Amino acid sequence: MDAAQGQITYKQAGVDIEEGALAVSAIKPLVKATYRSEVRGDIGGFGGLFSIGAAKEMDEPILVSGTDGVGTKLKVAQMLGRHDTVGIDLVAMCANDILATGAEPLFFLDYVAVGRLDAQEMAEIVSGIAEGCKQAGCSLIGGEMAEHPGVMDPDDYDLSGFCVGLVDRLRMLDPENVREGDVLIGLSSSGLHSNGYSLARKVAVEGRSLDELSCPLDELEGASILEALLAPTRIYVKSVLGLLNTLPGAVHALAHITGGGITENLDRALPSTLDAQVRRGSWPANATVDFVVDQAHLNEEEAYKTFNMGLGMILIVDVDQADAVLAELEAAGERAFIVGSVIAGAGEVVYE
Repeated sequence: MDAAQGQITYKQAGVDIEEGALAVSAIKPLVKATYRSEVRGDIGGFGGLFSIGAAKEMDEPILVSGTDGVGTKLKVAQMLGRHDTVGIDLVAMCANDILATGAEPLFFLDYVAVGRLDAQEMAEIVSGIAEGCKQAGCSLIGGEMAEHPGVMDPDDYDLSGFCVGLVDRLRMLDPENVREGDVLIGLSSSGLHSNGYSLARKVAVEGRSLDELSCPLDELEGASILEALLAPTRIYVKSVLGLLNTLPGAVHALAHITGGGITENLDRALPSTLDAQVRRGSWPANATVDFVVDQAHLNEEEAYKTFNMGLGMILIVDVDQADAVLAELEAAGERAFIVGSVIAGAGEVVYE
């Protein structure tokens, strides 16, 4: 009997190893472009190597890690046929999270699951991840491309990421540093960032034709619905780390405004004896956020615990250094606004 008779190859089962090799070849230069001087080795090993020699200069070095995904925003990318920005979202969600402790992101790893591997599309996805790493100042030192035939639709994919950073314990941002009278300084978001997309897609995408979704709208400042929803998450790492180095001690705590909106994220940066009093209307509106809130007919209470409402990050700052902090952030390219203050309370977010 012929040994090959009845043979079923891995490729016939839906996994194309040759296409995988093409994808690895295509992403190598993208990955190398993110390398910091601490990277050891190269892409293709069994593990990513990164020197933490800088920790020797710290009194009490703390490693900080974060992991996240992009969620159903990926469906918007797939509808628009644009895959080179969702990687920025992936890095942003992880890097902005660990920044909330004052940590500097050092390296990043990604996991990309696809129904059917396409080397060109994979290169587009990884180009976004590499761009996000550049914006965050961290190195992309490893990852995994997994082909899941029979489990995922051929044109479907999902992303997850993992980031590690470093901070000296003495310089960590901590809710216990917050004091009554501290000022809240908000940093403008680029839109919805990567949260609330199950609701956003339901009210702004479902029921509309592709032509309607691709048509520029005045209420979205000339962008189409798909373009507005696909705007990548802003990465605040370099501007905030620069501020922390220039004005040590000025920032007491920091909240990354993600799922749960302002209401359910800002309280995570508070001690149990103080409230954050947010002044609604004290910062410019965001067209994309306002459009989705309007489409969903959300009241203010629901909107503020669902979306970032135009603020991607809120810093809790010493009142005596608030003006200096604003100046530093604006010089770094951020749109920053005083949006409230810290008052006596029970660790909650309240609104004026």
